[in-house]
Amino acid sequence: RRDVALTGEITLRGRVLAIGGLKEKVLAAHRAGLRTIIMPKKNEKDLAEIPRRVRQRIKFVAAENMEDVLPAALGAPTQSPLIRRPVHHRKTAAVP
Repeated sequence: RRDVALTGEITLRGRVLAIGGLKEKVLAAHRAGLRTIIMPKKNEKDLAEIPRRVRQRIKFVAAENMEDVLPAALGAPTQSPLIRRPVHHRKTAAVP
């Protein structure tokens, strides 16, 4: 998805850690036209520093672990993880 940004540090165990400079990152994402920002839950307190008009135009997803990140970043999973497409068989001429 082109309208989503993620900021944070992800540990090897999938935890999302707090970061610095959230305001600057959000303002840059807003200027770039992004509509969703996935951020560390521990940085929710920093949202107060961001101008209200910017906060109103962006959806913020507060993540604690990768289970929170993936649906927000990739979208909701489909009914079936495997998408099957019909197979079209071509008739080919016999090779002499």
